[in-house]
Amino acid sequence: MPLHFELVTPEKLLRSEEVYQVVVPGTEGDFGVLEGHAPFMSTIRDGALHIYATDKGEPEIVPIQGGFAEVSASGLTVLAEQAG
Repeated sequence: MPLHFELVTPEKLLRSEEVYQVVVPGTEGDFGVLEGHAPFMSTIRDGALHIYATDKGEPEIVPIQGGFAEVSASGLTVLAEQAG
């Protein structure tokens, strides 16, 4: 099952798509999110999202600055101060 992923900045919704996994630069360290991950929230540090479309694929790397990540039953939402 794919993970529903959204990347949002104060200006707009940048992405809304189904992916395999996203690795997020949390302030306590990087964490990976797959479909079915336990719900939680984390602040994020400046770094990069690693977005995996498939299990074995190469990640797409998207630079981000600050914000929050929320994992819920509906998927992963990254609210970044800046992205791209």
